[in-house]
Amino acid sequence: MEKIVQELYNDSHEASIGGTNSSRSVNKAVDPAIDEDEDDESGKVYSNSYVDLGKVDTVGFDYDYTLVTYNDELLELIYDMALKRLVKDFQYPEEMLESGMKFDPQFSVRGLAVDRENGWICHLSYTHKVALAYEGRQKVSRERLMKEYSGKRALTPSERKSRLKPLNDLFSMAECCLMADVVQFFNDKSIPFCPRNAVVDILGAIGATHISGDFHRLVAEQPQKYFEPRPHLKEVLQKLKESGKRLIFVSNSPFWYVDAGMKYVIGEQWRDMWDACIVSAGKPRFYTESTRPFREVNKKTGKLKFKRVERIDPGEVYSAGCLKELTKCLDWFSAVPTQNQNEAQFTEDSGGSRASPNVLYIGDSLFADLVDAKREFGWTTAAVTPEVDYKFEVASKVQFENAQAIIDLLLFGLREIQEQFGSGARTQQDFEVLDKLERLVSLWREEQNKLIGNPFGSVFRAKYQPSLFAHSLRRYCDLYMPNIEALRHYSPQHRFYPEDARLLSHEVTAETSCYDFKELLS
Repeated sequence: MEKIVQELYNDSHEASIGGTNSSRSVNKAVDPAIDEDEDDESGKVYSNSYVDLGKVDTVGFDYDYTLVTYNDELLELIYDMALKRLVKDFQYPEEMLESGMKFDPQFSVRGLAVDRENGWICHLSYTHKVALAYEGRQKVSRERLMKEYSGKRALTPSERKSRLKPLNDLFSMAECCLMADVVQFFNDKSIPFCPRNAVVDILGAIGATHISGDFHRLVAEQPQKYFEPRPHLKEVLQKLKESGKRLIFVSNSPFWYVDAGMKYVIGEQWRDMWDACIVSAGKPRFYTESTRPFREVNKKTGKLKFKRVERIDPGEVYSAGCLKELTKCLDWFSAVPTQNQNEAQFTEDSGGSRASPNVLYIGDSLFADLVDAKREFGWTTAAVTPEVDYKFEVASKVQFENAQAIIDLLLFGLREIQEQFGSGARTQQDFEVLDKLERLVSLWREEQNKLIGNPFGSVFRAKYQPSLFAHSLRRYCDLYMPNIEALRHYSPQHRFYPEDARLLSHEVTAETSCYDFKELLS
């Protein structure tokens, strides 16, 4: 059996490197009979639950990384500004500015967390276990993980709350990279430091960089440098508007900043298509507070007016406020005609009280934009998840597909072998066979992670299990998509059906495989 395992690894590795030479390759890109457009997953909207857009009468949008998206130069700018602030305001060593520390877009992913006690950057699985951690730029060994986290790589709910700071949105990738680089600098220079203090300082420097508005001003002055073009965004918004849906703009950013960005991606008259335009909203407090009033914004000067706001008018701009006030000022429960009045034979239990059962809210930050909207008000939620496009780009590579085929074969083999072993006690040789095959599975999953291109692997997987980010995406988001422009491929009355709503292994009643494992062993 040991010889078979070794040959299996050697053969499979050669097959993966050989790419199209593998007889088991399922790469469709090399088949000239397949139309690339038909096989293109880019621009697809994915469904976690049944959603009927025909019943949606109100669509709300976040701004940053939702209506507008940024290139890596913005994260580089935030990183550099925060680093200078650390040196100037927090008295960190000036040598850090000359050490070559720069934002690395290949280091971090969304959904990580920093442990305040040790400064480690952690990738959590859906069971809240620390699947992978980095101290600076060095991977933490399994032995240290087990020792740090009570021999099970997990923290209690109270420990998670006190120790872990989530890094959930796309802005936080600069934060994560700076955290790792500062820790690595101290370790390389043998400078004693308190990790908790360092984490607090770095979070403070990042927060001050956002609050100061310094990077906002630079971005507003040079939108072409930092914003990615969105040629189909206006088309999507107009199609939703023409179908009778009410459009609401809700951003935490100030008016002058969103005005510059929206003019760049849509045009000077961008405000005309919105039924409500709210800036400096302060989400998630926008959802949770109930007495926070709106202030009207002077569109020419950007200054706040003092009059009481009792009505939200289309084309005007309002600051702060809360959802309760919005429902009153916008006549929230007035009938808005929709194209579909038929009851579909699908139901959804989303829990909580509903401000309106027919609201779809789209944003990029799970916990700032979407969790409260779903949990407290039962809104239909959609997450902008650009990582989906990249995941399919990687997954379409011959090497990745071959590695996945090999992993499937090995797992199938592990199940079949144990069937042959029977229900009796295992021998030492039995354990050796299982351990070797499991090790091969791990090796090929590492090969897949290398193709993804960063040390933490996929945002959707924490090592080999679904990540906490993926779990939250599944739990709180009805839809997710690489960008808002993906909606242009769908009717405003489209009905989305989840690919597979089954959650438990026993619900998968039929297992298929293209491999005859018994033949391989004969």
